[in-house]
Amino acid sequence: MENSYISLFIAIKALQEEAYPEDFNLCDAGVENKSKKNTHNATQLEVVKFYRFEGMSNPDDNTILYVIETSTGEKGLLVDGYGMYAGNVPKDLIEKLKFS
Repeated sequence: MENSYISLFIAIKALQEEAYPEDFNLCDAGVENKSKKNTHNATQLEVVKFYRFEGMSNPDDNTILYVIETSTGEKGLLVDGYGMYAGNVPKDLIEKLKFS
């Protein structure tokens, strides 16, 4: 796992090839893995690393890529904009992702 990547696309591709193939999404219950049809709450996941990407000309293009491992052994990525805290994300998950 590199310390930085020049783009979100390159980071996702490299990390998926490295060992993080799953695609996680934020949901009301926590983090969802749609391909495996399951959800993990904050206590069931660990953020291994994160990467920030800032838009060249538009601050709305800011994104964070989280590298996540779950207690069930799933490894994957969660892509999120800086504004995730506005949704219905559980407070314990917000705290887990806040160090970024």
